[in-house]
Amino acid sequence: MQTLNRNNINKRTTPLPTKILQFGGGNFLRAFVDWMVQVLNEKTNFNSGIAIIKPTEYGDYQELKNQDGLFTVILNGIKNEQQVQEIKRVDCVNSIINPYTEWERYLELAKDPQLRFVVSNTTEAGIKFNLEDDFQYTPPKEFPAKLTLFLYYRFQFFKQNPSKGLIHLPCELVENNGLTLQKVVLEYAKHWGLGSDFTSWILTANHFCNTLVDRIVSGYPKDRAKEIEAELGYRDPMMVCGEYYHSWVIQAPESVQKELPFAQTDLNVQFVADLVAYREMKVRILNGAHTALVPVAYLAGTRWVDEALKQPKISRFINELLMKEIILTLDIPEKVKQQFVNDVLDRFKNPFLKHELISIALNSTSKFVARLLPTLKDYLALEKTLPKRIVFGLAALLYFYKGKYYGKKIDLKDDPKVLSFFNESWGQYEREITSLEETMNQILANSDIWGENLNEIPGLTKMIISLIGSIEQQGVLSSLEV
Repeated sequence: MQTLNRNNINKRTTPLPTKILQFGGGNFLRAFVDWMVQVLNEKTNFNSGIAIIKPTEYGDYQELKNQDGLFTVILNGIKNEQQVQEIKRVDCVNSIINPYTEWERYLELAKDPQLRFVVSNTTEAGIKFNLEDDFQYTPPKEFPAKLTLFLYYRFQFFKQNPSKGLIHLPCELVENNGLTLQKVVLEYAKHWGLGSDFTSWILTANHFCNTLVDRIVSGYPKDRAKEIEAELGYRDPMMVCGEYYHSWVIQAPESVQKELPFAQTDLNVQFVADLVAYREMKVRILNGAHTALVPVAYLAGTRWVDEALKQPKISRFINELLMKEIILTLDIPEKVKQQFVNDVLDRFKNPFLKHELISIALNSTSKFVARLLPTLKDYLALEKTLPKRIVFGLAALLYFYKGKYYGKKIDLKDDPKVLSFFNESWGQYEREITSLEETMNQILANSDIWGENLNEIPGLTKMIISLIGSIEQQGVLSSLEV
């Protein structure tokens, strides 16, 4: 069987113009941005190639180079209750450059008049300023330092031409990632004394767009690789699997939107004036549902997300949590909220994404504070009553943090101080030193965990005590009907 490369499989005769500089060639960017560019090239006249830049010193992307930048994306998911699969070969990566060994080649790209976009995914720690990075380093360590030098070289080569600025679309999971990147670039410009003209060019000729990305990418499919390659007819060690669902929300002016013809495709890309509401929707609906689901489903005996949604009582619990409680607190058009809920439920049911509940359970207490506590308070303010499903999720979470259920240990992972506190509190209850009421009062009062005394929320403590008593006596599934 032949290996995927441009001689064996793809024989594109005319190279695509390099319009995109991409910092990072990992699984996510290849199955998200590069896949989208492939679709744009196929469906519109975007006609764009990508230059992948190695952002860190370690590794060399040699396997991707061996395949001339070609790779296959395999997407699986649930849509309208039906399993769907898409297989697409991506051929829009023109070049792969390691600035640690090819610094001059990297800077040469700055002279390309057709270059227009910068994409990055350098992890949450990637967008930072490093005082030790020097202007003379080839290259400096941090990604924004490499970018600043590239932009300065372009600024000089094109003699400050405002039309040669770039559109920056960072994909790092950092709040206000575009503005954060701009701020760090400006810090380097000041630190290196690159001048007010360059600073002005950064601010006026470049667009730094805040973005919000969403797609689960699982990577190389070890267990299915031979089967997929037999179907493809070639070997592809760089194939990457992910979920069918995707979302890219971009905060950008209309001028940027015109340069990215997503509207001519069915890609789930939205241009918005402000990301805040969309970020809140993702946190409250997707992440909030995960946080409520984990202890409920785990205590009910299931261990995987898709498995949990096959249980009718749990499925109804999550549906009602989302439709009757969480979305009521979001100031977003009803159609948008409903569609996002439907997408989330489809994603939870995806059998190809093996999401283990216990892995999602990491730091569940702080996740509850960030994802569900604000919703609980907003619902109470709006409806003048407590959201019973969110409260049930909290009760299940508190019982989950007992660390064992029906004699079996639960492998909890959280801050050691948090785990020690729960262990001591539940230990006193089991030794009959404290009553259930005293135990819950003590746990809910811990402001170090919850950021406040939850006993002060009207009616919450009483409801929690009642629900935990039911869980203890009847189990989770029977208690869901209470």
